[in-house]
Amino acid sequence: MVSSKQRQFDALVRSLSGDLFRYAYWLCGDEALAHDLVQETFLRAWRALDDLRETAAAKAWLITILRREHARLYERKTPQFTSVDEIDVPEERGAHLPEFSGEENLIRNAMRRLDPKYRDPLLLQVLGGFSCDEIARELKLTPAAVMTQVFRARQKLKALLGGDSREGSVHELP
Repeated sequence: MVSSKQRQFDALVRSLSGDLFRYAYWLCGDEALAHDLVQETFLRAWRALDDLRETAAAKAWLITILRREHARLYERKTPQFTSVDEIDVPEERGAHLPEFSGEENLIRNAMRRLDPKYRDPLLLQVLGGFSCDEIARELKLTPAAVMTQVFRARQKLKALLGGDSREGSVHELP
């Protein structure tokens, strides 16, 4: 016989695994790693399911777990350092975008160039489907700040993709 806890967990997995996978894939850019992140997220969620007080808050709770799991990947890694003398630096000055293969990579790379202050709320809205209030709670901001940052993120993204020449650098202050 299946317990109510198991039924609750199964319902969470069925309803939210697609959203979690899309967000994980965006974070890491690797399908297998995204599946691993989602699996680890659900494993941690199962262990802490008793801590979930409101089912309505499950999506934000799981996204938080997923973000922490992704961050843990980098905590465990030791960077490989290369001697500065071994790096070949081109003579050309100025930053150039690498050649992209496909519209998805173009958008992904443009979004990566956004400051996290703008990128995170936009990702939570677009990929996570979160409302302004949910994003505000998740990022510990006011709803007005979230709306402003999402608006600016869209403007900066549009500029990066060539849609508006008035926006300059991705990191410029408003």
